[in-house]
Amino acid sequence: MTIDAEHLRRRFDALTTAHVADACLRAGVPVRCAPAELRPVLPGGRLAGRVLPTRHVGSVDVFLEAIEHAAPGDVLVVDNAGRTDEACVGDLVVLEAQAAGIAGLVVWGLHRDTVDIRAVGLPVFSLGATPTGPQRLDPRPAEALTSARVGDWTVGPDDVALADEDGVLLVPAPRAGELLDLAESIRDTERRQAERIRAGTSLRAQVGFAGYLAARAAQPTLTFRAHLRSVGGAIEE
Repeated sequence: MTIDAEHLRRRFDALTTAHVADACLRAGVPVRCAPAELRPVLPGGRLAGRVLPTRHVGSVDVFLEAIEHAAPGDVLVVDNAGRTDEACVGDLVVLEAQAAGIAGLVVWGLHRDTVDIRAVGLPVFSLGATPTGPQRLDPRPAEALTSARVGDWTVGPDDVALADEDGVLLVPAPRAGELLDLAESIRDTERRQAERIRAGTSLRAQVGFAGYLAARAAQPTLTFRAHLRSVGGAIEE
């Protein structure tokens, strides 16, 4: 599907992945978070864009082919099966991606050339770094340019990658607008709650926590999440 990459980026700039993850919960969309080990190479890195999937088998040509067909604002998602015995992405691939207008990279594997990648400035999220590149060349799978796996999740061009200091979140592109709307609502509610705490009204008072405890005593199956929904709180979702 077509995604307005600049519009997506601008909207996500005012949000966090935590807001969008909570929006997924509220909308009943599976929360597809990459494993927590996937971290930004450049501190403070953020990205948002349509997934451009690639599966690495030992050579950078798959990345170059993906980039050949990329649209500005795409996020190159590299599946190297979470391997920690080799780096699959270095500074030249990152530079090439940047020159093609790609918004950043999510690498389910390791990178190298850390200093040079940081100098490039393009957001890259990976499992870490190692000096050695691949010493193998495996058969290329048929889905090398149509899907990529990140942790437990398989994604493709119908998905959007969102990433910040909290990690990487993968959401279905057709639901992105709805999820961003919800995320903005959650963000605004949380900001109002934070302002009231600073002004002297405790969070417990704001969400009627004493009333929740009394109601739970009468109805043991009542959850705090259900209570929050009834009072319009935004702590857990």
